[in-house]
Amino acid sequence: MSWSMTFLAVAVLMLIIGAVIGFLVRKSAYETSLKQAGKSAEDIIAAAKKDATSTKKEALIEAREEGHRYRQEQEAEIKDRRKELQRQEDRMLQRESSLDRKDESLDQREHSLEKREQKIDHTEQKLDSQRKEVTSTLNQQQEKLATIAEMTHEEARSYLLEQLNQQLLQERAQMIRASEESAKQDAQRKARQLIVEAVQQSAADTVSETTVTTVSLPNEEMKGRIIGREGRNIRTIEALTGIDVIIDDTPQAVVLSGFDPIRREIAHIALDKLISDGRIHPARIEEMVDKARKEMDTDIRELGEQIIYDLGIHNMNPDLIKIIGRLNFRTSYGQNVLNHSIEVAKLAGTMAAELGEDETLAKRAGLLHDIGKALDHEIEGSHVEIGVDITTKYKEPKVVVNTIASHHGDVEPTSMIAVLVAAADAISAARPGARSESMENYIHRLERLEAIANDYDGVDHSYAIQAGREIRIMVKPDKISDNQAIVLSHQIKNQIEKELEYPGHIKVTVIRETRKIAYAK
Repeated sequence: MSWSMTFLAVAVLMLIIGAVIGFLVRKSAYETSLKQAGKSAEDIIAAAKKDATSTKKEALIEAREEGHRYRQEQEAEIKDRRKELQRQEDRMLQRESSLDRKDESLDQREHSLEKREQKIDHTEQKLDSQRKEVTSTLNQQQEKLATIAEMTHEEARSYLLEQLNQQLLQERAQMIRASEESAKQDAQRKARQLIVEAVQQSAADTVSETTVTTVSLPNEEMKGRIIGREGRNIRTIEALTGIDVIIDDTPQAVVLSGFDPIRREIAHIALDKLISDGRIHPARIEEMVDKARKEMDTDIRELGEQIIYDLGIHNMNPDLIKIIGRLNFRTSYGQNVLNHSIEVAKLAGTMAAELGEDETLAKRAGLLHDIGKALDHEIEGSHVEIGVDITTKYKEPKVVVNTIASHHGDVEPTSMIAVLVAAADAISAARPGARSESMENYIHRLERLEAIANDYDGVDHSYAIQAGREIRIMVKPDKISDNQAIVLSHQIKNQIEKELEYPGHIKVTVIRETRKIAYAK
């Protein structure tokens, strides 16, 4: 009985334990299920959030792209509208320009019509006047015819013969006057010829100066060396001397062209030296031109000394002697001024000796009477004023100063020597073919051309070349900029057009050059 109870108790206990264990197992399984369900819910929520974020980003990107695309479309549309507006504005400007041109054309036509109307009015007035004259003449002729109609045949014949005789008398008088004028001209010509023959023994040869000098070359290859790479050598020569170097098809020769004989001779000497030396480049050219200028100064001084020695003149200032030598490179109406001055000095000296005057003083006055022409292109004033100033400065005798001042009749002569020099000057100038008006005008035009350019601020120096068809102007680069050089060329061009008369056209070239020099030691 007790065993049964025990077994029963054990069985009950086992059932209770099993029930508890089962409860615990179910509880654990339920908790595990709850945990898994919670985790799954979190995963679902996270996935949902992620999907929502991704969808949001995609939506934002699409919205931005849509906005960018819309903006581009709007900008393109605005750009098209602006282009269309610009085209419309251009068309409006073209229309305005066309209307302006039409207005100008209409104004010109109106002006032309006014001129034509004025011309027609003038022509009508002239025609009316001519009609009146014709009517008056016809009336006179009719009156004469009426008078003649009442004459006999012999009376009419006598009347006509008288009219013809009066016309012949008028024509004969005109022929006589023309013959007298011709005779006067022939007489003056013969008188000049006689005077020239009378002073032939003391007259100097007259040489007509030209404006070109030919330089011989040893070979044709030398032309290319003178031109230099890209023309730099020939440009340097022309810039330093102011002389145009012409290289053409002439075999073994180049031509130097320029109106100033001193510049042309300097260029000639420098080019001869360069050809002999064989080294031709810008630095060497500059060196040779400088040497040529020094040689020219020496030659001019020696020439002046030789002239006063030949004429027997002494005690003259060395600077004045040098100015006399410069006269050899100056022409007046195509006549060499130094030769002219020597001729005047000899004539005045011969006549002074015949009249018992001071022969040496007369030669001195004759030699110096045109001394101002050596500097009239550098100093303001006439050659008479310049000559008076120079001789006064170098303390020449008062007779010489008065001779210079009076030889063109500007002042009264105060001595017989002044009168003799004026007469000798007229005799020398009257030599047939001694002077050329066109040459003098040509030289004055070129000198005036350079003077116009030199008057502007910032101009260093200028050269008229190519027979006055071009002027090259060297400006100071620190005072004239590139833009100012352009303006300067137009200003000089306008002044030349306003003040000078010349054939063809004149090219104005403004050169602005900078140099930097350093010496390596």
